[in-house]
Amino acid sequence: MHLRSTALAALTALAVALGLPGTTAAASAPGSPQAAGAPGDVVSSAPTSFHPLPGQPTNTRAWHITYRSTTAKGTPNVVSGTVIVPQDGRTGPRPLVTYAVGTVGLGDACAPSAGFPYGTTVEANLIQQLTLRGWAVAVTDYEGLGTPGDHTYTVGPAEGHAVLDAARAAQRLPEAGLGGRGPVGIMGYSQGGQASAWAAELHASYAPELDVRGTASGGVPADLLKTADYDDGRIGAGLILMAAAGQDAAHPELRLASYLNDRGRFYVDFLKKNCVVVGVVAGLFKRISDVTVKNPLHEADWQAVLRASALGTRAPDRPVYLYHGLVDELIPYAVGKRLRADWCAKGVAVQWKPLPLAEHVLGAVTESIPAANWLADRFAGRPAGGNCQAA
Repeated sequence: MHLRSTALAALTALAVALGLPGTTAAASAPGSPQAAGAPGDVVSSAPTSFHPLPGQPTNTRAWHITYRSTTAKGTPNVVSGTVIVPQDGRTGPRPLVTYAVGTVGLGDACAPSAGFPYGTTVEANLIQQLTLRGWAVAVTDYEGLGTPGDHTYTVGPAEGHAVLDAARAAQRLPEAGLGGRGPVGIMGYSQGGQASAWAAELHASYAPELDVRGTASGGVPADLLKTADYDDGRIGAGLILMAAAGQDAAHPELRLASYLNDRGRFYVDFLKKNCVVVGVVAGLFKRISDVTVKNPLHEADWQAVLRASALGTRAPDRPVYLYHGLVDELIPYAVGKRLRADWCAKGVAVQWKPLPLAEHVLGAVTESIPAANWLADRFAGRPAGGNCQAA
């Protein structure tokens, strides 16, 4: 019952805009000498606190960390994040969820780690549901969000690396007391759905030593080109510009600025400096043509880069719980359903769950407990057959 109350409280929290500054440890820019080392190695750690809402206490210990990871181009970088462990008297290995948050913005103050001490990180109530189960949680800030450089928003490989390396870092952090091992679950929705799904696809090749038991991903923008087509002229058009800025951060050779008009350059500058909830970004403008002199998404180099972030071309090596709202106004339901078909065709044990009445944000809240229950079964060693044979 307490978990359900926490989920309902998240409805309020999801409406709170981020923006409070936080103290971040110094970290290295991608490719710098300090970034050399093994992915998942902890570069720095400092005690912090975890509050789902302002002033709300939790029986947890938390650390702000920076850790080594890998860019989309395969070069070393350093990413920040937070490790949260329940104070329940338990020591040694315990289940760990590496959690990927949804869209928070492009400014450094938007990083989940910046908001946790103040109770302003939007998904903290959902994360608390996991710590109340006795699970440790690692929350990545993603590349360039809270560390030098621009945030590589929607760049799938970079996100997947950051999610997996957050789990490595949590298990290697001596203060957390996780013993360097234990079962791992991967979880995320929206941008976090993309990041967690990428982590699932990359696990076998990038971090096979992690004892991943399963991945719960919802509202996944598995095909960025189809998502952009869906949002152009609709409420989600502003998110296309955010995604373009994120791709340009990872691939500066795309020269986004050369495609933007004055209005587009103003909005990109605004987005890079501010934290905004999804609804604010979505309402900035209605069409790509409103902010460009030429649509970059029609260009071959842009299309190739966006396809490089597409999901469904690799098979996760562990079971997946995949869910999507039928009336999602930002990420088309057909994109999520296609990802399910692609993974099922590759023999993945996929538990697919359409959410008949859910738009985008509601899907994150209403399905958070069932998704966590599914992970609990994986941690308990129960088999996951999936429902790929269902219509």
